[in-house]
Amino acid sequence: MAVNLDELPLPDELPVIPDGWSYESLGDLVEERGVSYGIVQPGSETAEGVPIVRVNNIRHGRIDTKDMLKVGADIEAKFQRSRLRGGEVLLTLVGTLGEVAIVPDNLRGWNVARAVGVIPVRKDPGSLWISICLRSAFIQHCIRTWATTTVQATFNLRDLAKLPIPIPPTETREAIAAVLGALDDKIELNRRMNSTLEAMARALFQSWFVDFDPVRAKLDGRHPAALDPATAALFSEHLEDSPLGQIPKGWTAGKLGDIGTNSRRSVQPGDIAPNTPYIALEHMPRRCIALGAWDDSADVASGKSAFKKGEILFGKLRPYFHKVGVAPFDGVCSTDILVLAPKSSEWFGFLLGHASSDELIQFTDLASTGTKMPRTNWSDISSFKVALPPRLIAAAFTRIIQPMLDRVHANLHQSRTLATLRDNLLPKLLSGELSVAAASETMEMVQ
Repeated sequence: MAVNLDELPLPDELPVIPDGWSYESLGDLVEERGVSYGIVQPGSETAEGVPIVRVNNIRHGRIDTKDMLKVGADIEAKFQRSRLRGGEVLLTLVGTLGEVAIVPDNLRGWNVARAVGVIPVRKDPGSLWISICLRSAFIQHCIRTWATTTVQATFNLRDLAKLPIPIPPTETREAIAAVLGALDDKIELNRRMNSTLEAMARALFQSWFVDFDPVRAKLDGRHPAALDPATAALFSEHLEDSPLGQIPKGWTAGKLGDIGTNSRRSVQPGDIAPNTPYIALEHMPRRCIALGAWDDSADVASGKSAFKKGEILFGKLRPYFHKVGVAPFDGVCSTDILVLAPKSSEWFGFLLGHASSDELIQFTDLASTGTKMPRTNWSDISSFKVALPPRLIAAAFTRIIQPMLDRVHANLHQSRTLATLRDNLLPKLLSGELSVAAASETMEMVQ
């Protein structure tokens, strides 16, 4: 059904669309079960319960499943309408408005929280097209304008169903979706590559500095796996007792502060150079060292901390959120973020491995102060006990993981460029200002 303009509380006139296109209400493009929101009162988390997607799980067009709340099956059973089947479009409705993601098939059987809208789109026009339109500037403007803000910004289902969706001829729609979808696919490929590189670095850190695998291999008369002879020769053939338990011979029982420091560079708004990147806690993903989101510092109104490319940013507020990453550029950050650096460059990998480990996060969480807003500090972090290897082993580890981090940062910057290109192409393609062929040529020049 075409949009009835008289029924829409539009903040502005509808954008002009090419001849042969039409506008339809989103509510007329969904399956019979209609749009819905999820579980209102999830209750206490249940380890064996049903995972639900919350607002904080939806970022940059995807669903982050690293920190999922699970609710009791009896509670979830009351919200079958919002139970996910795969392929639905999710839209955040409360607080952070307008984040969009398509539900992958592997989340079938999950559910969502009250603050997340479930849009079961018909095969025609398809979930990809609806997700593209929901991310457009005009629809995002509608969402923000129609939202109620009595307590916190809330977008209701009635207005969600009224959102005006441009519908081009099928061939045009599929061509536009293919162009923009290719950009999203490349961004997702970069994300997965970064995740793999990080997992490799973590596994190597665990093997060398926690499990002492190279030493144990020598104890068993084996050559350490995947190590060249020169690197393998750096590891001893024996373990010895220490205050930390058994550690490799030649290593010492120490603490993280022996090899790392907290860089304190306070900077006031008036002293921040134009176009300086700004990272706040909300930009930092959980359990991921790749920092791919940031803002411009133009709107910064209070004192911040300066950091340099390659330094380690550690979220000190609510440390259990596990927000630790490597700076991909010089910039400034919130004072709720500690800036860590090795005392000498060879210790970088060792410091990063421990700073981003589950063990250190648990340690700082237990030591943090404050009930509602617990914080950790460098004094606690620096006191974390570690087995310190010889300097040459630390240097070898840093040398191995540095190319991985360089690739991670290159992927982050490319994804940022691709996302900007996608956002610039979207309104031009939807308005007919730019042809699909011209958009494809632009993509080829950038990638």
